[in-house]
This record gives sequence, C-alpha cells and structure tokens, in this order.
Amino acid sequence: MALRGLTRLRRWLWLHRTAGLCLGVWALLLGSATAHANPVRTEVLAQGLEHPWALAFIDGGQMLVTERAGRLRVVQADGRVSAPLPGLPEIDEGGQGGLLDLITDSAFASNRTLYFCFSEPAPAGGGNSTALASARLAADARRIEQVRVIFRQSPKVGSRHHFGCRIVEAPDGHLFLTLGDRFSRMDDAQTLDNHHGKVVRVAKDGSVPRDNPLVGRAGALPEIWSWGHRNPQGAAWGPDGQLWIHDHGPRGGDELNRVLPGRNYGWPVITHGVNYIGTRIGEGITERAGMEQPLLHWTPSIAPSGMAFLRSQRYGPQWQGNLFVGALRGQHLLRLQLEGTRVVGQQRLLEGLQQRIRDVREGPDGLLYVLTDERNGQLLRLLPP
Repeated sequence: MALRGLTRLRRWLWLHRTAGLCLGVWALLLGSATAHANPVRTEVLAQGLEHPWALAFIDGGQMLVTERAGRLRVVQADGRVSAPLPGLPEIDEGGQGGLLDLITDSAFASNRTLYFCFSEPAPAGGGNSTALASARLAADARRIEQVRVIFRQSPKVGSRHHFGCRIVEAPDGHLFLTLGDRFSRMDDAQTLDNHHGKVVRVAKDGSVPRDNPLVGRAGALPEIWSWGHRNPQGAAWGPDGQLWIHDHGPRGGDELNRVLPGRNYGWPVITHGVNYIGTRIGEGITERAGMEQPLLHWTPSIAPSGMAFLRSQRYGPQWQGNLFVGALRGQHLLRLQLEGTRVVGQQRLLEGLQQRIRDVREGPDGLLYVLTDERNGQLLRLLPP
C-alpha cells in the first residue's frame, strides 16, 4: 500500500512538472509572438501624392517630396501639400524614370542647398540617362533656384528602365549616386568605359575626387566607385563608416551590399536570380573569384526601394542601429537586425497596409517616415508603442 502511494505521488509530481514545462514553453512562444508582432502604429501625414519617390526634411517640420511624374512639393507640418515648385529642369518621365531621389545638404540650414536626381532626356531626343543636380530652395520654400547638373550618366540610351538614382552624402562631403544598368545594357555593368550598373562618387561641384579608386586607370571613367550592379534603389551611410546599398535582382536575387571602393559586385556574371521567364542568366553561377558576395539576398524577390539606418532610441534600444528597407513587391517595411555586417534577424512591418513602400527615412525627431508608391500615395510617420 505504501509502495502504491509512493507511485501515485511520483506520477502526480511528474504530471505537474510536465504541465509546468508546457506552460513555460507556451509562455515563451507567446512572448516571441508578441516580440515579433507589429510594435508600431502609423500616422498619415499627407496623402494624394502621385507615386512619391523620395522625401527630405527642411525647416520647421516641413518636408520636400518628389513625385515620379516630375513634381517637387512641400509638405507642411500640418499635412498640407503645396502646389508643384517651379524651377526644375526638363525631365523625361515615363516607365521607371522621372524625378526620383532627393537629399538636403548637410549644411542646409545655412546654404539651403539640395541635390536631386532624375531621368534626363538627350538634347536632341533619342535617349535618356540618370542625372544629378544641385539647387537652392528659395527662402519662402516656393521654388528652387540656381539649378545645375553636376553629373550625367553616360551614355544615354533609349530605355525606360533601371535608373538606380539614390544619393548619399558621406561625412567627408562627397556625394555617392547609384546608377542602374538600363536593363538592355546589362553587360555594360562589367565594363569601365560607361556609367551603367555603377556607383559613382563626385564632389559637390561635380568634380572627381583624387582618391577615387579608378583615377588614372586607362579606359576607366574616374567617377566610378564600384561596378557590377543592376538597379540599386536604396543607399545609406552605415554606422561602420561605409556605403551600404541594396540592388534589385531579376526574378529573385535582390541583394544587400556593403560597397567598398574599386570592388566588382558581379552583375550579370554572378547572381542568385534568374530571367523573368525562368531561364538562367549567363552561366547561372552565384560566385566567381574577384567578385563580391552580397551580405544578404532575397529570393523570391521583395523588390527593395529606400533604405535607412535608425540611429535613435525612439522605438526602444532593440531597434537602434537596425536597417530598414522598403519593399515594393513585398508591400512591407523590412527591419533587419545586424551584428556588425551580419544580418541576424528580419521582421516585416506594415504588411496590413498592403501598399508598396518606396522610401524610408529617419526624421530629425528620431522617428521613421515612409512613402507609399501608389497613385494616391501617402506620407506616413511610424509611432512607437
């Protein structure tokens, strides 16, 4: 009888331990689900924007927003959207081309200088290319003045695709510009006598910095910083003091890259994607000596656009230093957790919006702002919990 009682006691203890373990695991799973749930809310600041492409912050809570159709607008702090600002150069809008990226100069408060890139038509027709211009925003923010094209992608070709066109000002004041391969000229990305499929680096007056990696190299354009790119539509200066970009793959193979001077990033020789009809590209290989591997690739494609490192702690310390990437095809904002240059986690945000995310920026208030690429596009602010 005593043995039977001891057995029952052991069974009772085992059941309670098992139940406790199950409850602990269930609590852990619930905690994990909560940690990966969407921790932010969105606030609509402006709407009625036609395929907005980029935003930049100016005075008193105001923002500049580009529309791909060739319009530049001011969004007031209260959400009012201005009429298009006059003063822009001729823009060859169509397909993926138009008025695209925009940044303000690091000394904007004193010089009111901004930089924008756009698809520039050839003087006599018959083609276009990405161009980078500087300008000054008038004191009343109602027009832009002193517009000057400081760089032109060469050669111009008849294409409506793959303009690239993201601008980054480095801490030393030089400007980086990403340039697409123009789709029909993808093999140009591996030759150095053109600007197709390249990242270029220029001074603010358009001159070539003496320490660019190809200066003095025969047959190479001196503006080139790196090559072997397809259609990079996201760029940001990393906390490691290097330029980071992401690049549209074809069908699959979108890439995140840390761009170093004089490096070849492989397109179209190596890629993790395939042609849109499913056939292989070139030899169908993913690596080759002398060509850089991406830090991360997305297959299937998310069609990335816009990119920003978050430096503030407005969303909590776990988000500080994370990289945020807009997804067009994926219709979400992607949060990438990093350990150095290694991606250790990914989280999809804003999926419930079911809208294409074209751009993401950190504002002066430390909050994230995004643009949705729609006919009735929105400017959204992400609010912490």
